[in-house]
Amino acid sequence: MSTADAFDSLSHEDPQTIQKLLVGVIGLMDTFSAEQRSAAVYGFDDPRRLDWDIIPKPDRLGVSLHNLDRHQKVVVLEFVRLAVSYEVFTKILAIMQLEHVLRAREADFLGVAAPLWRTSDSYFFSIFGRPGFEDIWSVRFLGHHVCINVTVVNQRWISCTPSALGQQPTIGAGVLNPMADDEGLGFALLHALSDEQRRVAVIHDVAPADFVSRQVPAIGAIEYPDHYDLGMPQYQITTEDRRALALRRDEPSGISGDQLDSKQLPVLNGLVDTYLARLPAAAGDQYRAQIDSDGPSRTSFAWAGGLVRGEPHYYRIQTRSLLIELVNAVDSGNHLHSVIRDFEHDFARDSVLAHEAHVSEHGSHLSTRTTSSEGTELRANDWAW
Repeated sequence: MSTADAFDSLSHEDPQTIQKLLVGVIGLMDTFSAEQRSAAVYGFDDPRRLDWDIIPKPDRLGVSLHNLDRHQKVVVLEFVRLAVSYEVFTKILAIMQLEHVLRAREADFLGVAAPLWRTSDSYFFSIFGRPGFEDIWSVRFLGHHVCINVTVVNQRWISCTPSALGQQPTIGAGVLNPMADDEGLGFALLHALSDEQRRVAVIHDVAPADFVSRQVPAIGAIEYPDHYDLGMPQYQITTEDRRALALRRDEPSGISGDQLDSKQLPVLNGLVDTYLARLPAAAGDQYRAQIDSDGPSRTSFAWAGGLVRGEPHYYRIQTRSLLIELVNAVDSGNHLHSVIRDFEHDFARDSVLAHEAHVSEHGSHLSTRTTSSEGTELRANDWAW
């Protein structure tokens, strides 16, 4: 199978975005002190590269905004802006500012730790591998309710999934309500369905505590949700609930797009586009083109839990390539997590494997630059894809 065939109709190529991100990261690294570089830079094979959980953790990897100067913070946020749409960039900024709201909301619970635990500077920038020309590298911006992953392979392919955003609170959030469309369009579609359609779309009357796919690095053929979310055992589900909520990659749950009418289908497409906006424009356009080419029968929408705000609820969308999940279960449906994932291309997994296989067979351009030609025969540039 050729390299082109390996990626089907999705090339995952975006040289313009890759170029901007690459030179930006190299420039930022040039400003790092030795301590900042030690905190930020890790090997590409470090298993913690695949840990994208958006809950607070004591061992968060990377250099925090606390430890960057004002100019470096601006550059990090500019990097985030390049990886998402302008609209989603404003969502991310609002999500970070909600930490100040949570600090006030949870003062009695957190006590003296409130100003340390809830702050808009508790976000971490990490670099995995060697950001360089024709190399494999990854960067991540991660903290409470925000995870932006970017993986670049051979200066050619890019992945920006998993991409996870959350919000707390969602009810009574005031003007800071960044996930209003992500959640609201789900409710809009649910309530636009007829009773018969809703019976197909609603797969269970209990919502999972968090993503059914959890934080696994690669989604398997079947995934079950956990009994409860890490650190939040107040909301738990049963083994029977877990079975009913199972994600089966080859058997999408819920109602398919071809069962929707001319008014309902645009709502589903608008909901999907809300998540595609979390990706660079070129990637979003590629996914949208594939979804349109496949037709509405290949897109499914499933709902679980309560049918109104203030009750635990969940939805997921599956396309040929993508999984979208939103869950708002803990805190009586006032604590939201959402994610867009690619079944094959999370962390550029398929691109990395294809690149490594090609290098194994043909060698790499990087190696030719440091190896003498003496004793070798001139041959075709097989490493030039």
